[in-house]
Amino acid sequence: MATSRRRPRTLPPAIAVLCSGQGTNLQAILHAIRAGRLRTRLAVVISDRAEAFALRRARQAGIPAVFVNPKAFPTREACERHLIRLLEHAGVRLVCLAGFMRLLSPDFVRRFRNRILNLHPALLPAFPGTHAVRDALVWGAKVTGVTVHLVDEEMDHGPIVLQGALPIRPGERESTLVRRIHRLEHRLYPQAIQLMLDGRVQVVGRRTTVRRS
Repeated sequence: MATSRRRPRTLPPAIAVLCSGQGTNLQAILHAIRAGRLRTRLAVVISDRAEAFALRRARQAGIPAVFVNPKAFPTREACERHLIRLLEHAGVRLVCLAGFMRLLSPDFVRRFRNRILNLHPALLPAFPGTHAVRDALVWGAKVTGVTVHLVDEEMDHGPIVLQGALPIRPGERESTLVRRIHRLEHRLYPQAIQLMLDGRVQVVGRRTTVRRS
């Protein structure tokens, strides 16, 4: 009697998340995966800070969580080679930066060209840098938002994948605007990750186009 052979199960594409702090966007990614809105496998979470709450979030979710201490390596290049080995061993298709506070070197970027996403709390190219929300308020901007972009050799500079805008309310405090921006980030980042994993983002120079599914 002939027996049917089961086809091997195909695993979803793997991603890695690199973060340095609380990991709220990491949590949003985990929620999106559980809800079926993000079809991926979170292979590893890496932080450059041992006390980062993101590592605890990952461990609680059963995700491998790795602290990479930059001070344990003689050079920045040696530290990044270790990061590259971790990511390649995990077989990740996409590297997602979520509050990762270290600037990646050109060599690292070239190794994962068009496979590194970053999230910035402003509508780039306006207000790059680490104080984007405060800078928008000080400038008197009427609108700010969130940018998901590919990482290139310059800070907050790579091709834009998705953007979402938020009006700044009259007299709004920085803490309130930060909370509203975080809520937008938590919606936008999983969408951008899925677009990348589906191969729907085409990059030509500084421009991206998103193909319809």
